[in-house]
Amino acid sequence: MEPFILGIIGVVALLVLLFLGIHIGIALAVVGLIGAIIVSGFDSAIWLVTTTIYHNIASYTLITIPLFILMGLLAAGGGVSGKLYDSLSLWLGKIKAGLGVATVLACTGFGAVCGSSIAVAAIFAKISAPEMRRHGYDKKLAYGICASAGAIGMLIPPSILAVVYGIFSGLSIGKLLIAGVGPGILMGILYSLGIVGIAKLRPNLIASPEAPPVTWRQRWGALPAFWPILVVAIVIFGGIFGGIFTPTEAAAVATFVLAILVIAVMRKRSIGLFTSSLTDAAVMSCMVFLIMAGASVFSRFMILTGITDSIIQLILGSHLSNLALVILLSIFYLALGCILDSISMIAVTIPVLNPVIAGLGIDPIWFAMLVITNTQIGIITPPVGIAVYTSKAVAEPDVSLEDIFSGVIPFVILGIILMVLLIAFPAIITYLPGLMAH
Repeated sequence: MEPFILGIIGVVALLVLLFLGIHIGIALAVVGLIGAIIVSGFDSAIWLVTTTIYHNIASYTLITIPLFILMGLLAAGGGVSGKLYDSLSLWLGKIKAGLGVATVLACTGFGAVCGSSIAVAAIFAKISAPEMRRHGYDKKLAYGICASAGAIGMLIPPSILAVVYGIFSGLSIGKLLIAGVGPGILMGILYSLGIVGIAKLRPNLIASPEAPPVTWRQRWGALPAFWPILVVAIVIFGGIFGGIFTPTEAAAVATFVLAILVIAVMRKRSIGLFTSSLTDAAVMSCMVFLIMAGASVFSRFMILTGITDSIIQLILGSHLSNLALVILLSIFYLALGCILDSISMIAVTIPVLNPVIAGLGIDPIWFAMLVITNTQIGIITPPVGIAVYTSKAVAEPDVSLEDIFSGVIPFVILGIILMVLLIAFPAIITYLPGLMAH
């Protein structure tokens, strides 16, 4: 059998396994291994697969991923997210749509210590959505806000996706992390404006606030809830941007600082939190590494079949302008987000596309953030919509999956508007990385 035809069969087999519910990491590894054995023989395939997995996983930089995950778990367990939301609610709760905007801002702030959009979505779907409903928000909109705003946590540093992208592309992880600041802030602004717009155009979805009176003393007294976020953000952003830390060092220092802050706040209760956080971080990190390992095997299989080279030649021979190609690839990633999770999308496609992007002279940092932003729109689109499923898992009993998918529709539209702005104004992404110390 021709290797190219075998590659096509491999892609179809992968899709079949995914629709059967097989874990993406296992599906990628099984298809890649069997395909490599057929193409190059058993002994060569085993050697190729083991060395490929080793070189992709045994990387010092990947220490960043479990550290970022641990940091998010410590912050959530230590009450950082809840206190941040409560503080923002005191400042914005009396304004119509204020609780929705507070949720978006809290997701943005918590994203500075988490690095996972799924974790942010789950935490605030548990904390914020019931509170919004209690104040008259439609249940679809309340959970739609939480599922969608979690994406901000994967754009601003720390970002697990930026680390994964850097591993598979060879780009500077520090620059990728800093490049997410502009898109993350802009997404937060667009989502906040969108919620205010919904309050104006569809007032039946957001009732007028009936919160008890809040004094200025209460507002000022709530400000200390911000300082753990600020301290960790300064360590990560300032350290990487100023060239003081590598991303791995910044993750380690920020996790240590946050751990000290949690101990100071929780005191005797901190031991149980640390035990559970370490266990959960290990489990979640293993799942991420399993996907990366499987994707590396599948990508190697694709190279062996020649599909990778064929795709590269097809793109180069299309004679599209760089702008037209970027727009086409953005649409491709939006569609791909309907069936794959974020890490899988990057792990499978970037080894193929990165040489093309480099060869055409497209700014790789700009393109990287376009891809990452697209994946975050993908996590709220059906049928996969992993952030929607995560929010449903912690939602109140009367909230259905269809309710949450309905609630995220305005934010999918706002996400597409964000993509248009990022393509039209690349400096939103590239300005800060261009100022970084080398």
